[in-house]
Amino acid sequence: MPRRAKRSHREPPVPGPRSSTRLRKQLITLIVAAVGVVLFWLADMPLPFLLGPLFACLAAAMVGATLADSGQVGVMMRTVLGVAVGSSITPDLLTRLPGMAYSVALVPLFVLIIGLIGYPFFRRVCGFDGPTSYYAAMPGGFQDMVIFGQEAGADIRALSLIHATRVLLIVTLVPFLMTSIYGQPLTNAPGAALAEIPARELLLMAVAALVGWKGGERIGLFGASIIGPLVLAAAFSLLGLIEHRPPALAILAAQFFIGASIGAKYTGVSWRELRVDVLAGAAFCVLLGVVATIFAEAVALAGFAPAVEALLSFAPGGQAEMAMLTIIAGADLAFVVTHHIARIVVVIAGAPIVAHFLKWKDRE
Repeated sequence: MPRRAKRSHREPPVPGPRSSTRLRKQLITLIVAAVGVVLFWLADMPLPFLLGPLFACLAAAMVGATLADSGQVGVMMRTVLGVAVGSSITPDLLTRLPGMAYSVALVPLFVLIIGLIGYPFFRRVCGFDGPTSYYAAMPGGFQDMVIFGQEAGADIRALSLIHATRVLLIVTLVPFLMTSIYGQPLTNAPGAALAEIPARELLLMAVAALVGWKGGERIGLFGASIIGPLVLAAAFSLLGLIEHRPPALAILAAQFFIGASIGAKYTGVSWRELRVDVLAGAAFCVLLGVVATIFAEAVALAGFAPAVEALLSFAPGGQAEMAMLTIIAGADLAFVVTHHIARIVVVIAGAPIVAHFLKWKDRE
């Protein structure tokens, strides 16, 4: 019987069951998020493209739906915010940097106080182990704190839920505080229409987003999907090559994916995790809110910044989420993001050093 001739080309890889399952979860998540946008829009609720997907995905996860974030597409959407922040850094802003120094100098003290309150709270009141308590108390980036906690032997699931709850509640409550207490409208246009932005600027924005993101990852930059594009877009802006933010449609898309991602983090949560981990995260948010309010009021009373910008600067949410809320509020984006970058730098640089000298009682 003649042997079959070998094929000279490789057959395309067939998607495995695992990748197909994840793709299906992502599709379900996007559908649920889209329904959330429509419902919030019809009900005339605030921030339909951010809070609609967030609460729709949260509700779906709570009733047992299996959701998943959008992977690299979701990360790519964060680059839009990095470019938006970078394009806000102008030569005029550089002249204002000395004035920002007074409030930025309070950030290390802010982080220290949160740590001194948070660690005993999680350790003694909530009963978590040492590493979990320590990294749950740190107001850093979600991914960074989970990675540091994993290396220290923390309970990763509990840590993830606590930080997800922190971001969820801050993203939900800060808009309410801005409108009800400070009277700040949230109707600011997120950006110009696509047709109003020159093609040359759109191309440079795309370059800043892609090169900044991937280049930042290559050199191990923290928050590469935001900080990398921010740095490149800032350079383009200071050179006078960019004069606009990314188009409104891109920023609305970023809101959509960020909201869906926050809600999807609660997929598979058990009632025990709700009672223990999520409740602990919610209670800690109350403490965070008190500390953040004190610092924000101090900054505003000292005349370092308007009240809304002070609140946005010290509300310890994620970089992407706080940048998004700042854009929507029409506040000084560069001022607010400078404080959040300072907070993340302090936590990333300081938390592992302090942890190295701590002796967890569980290990003794």
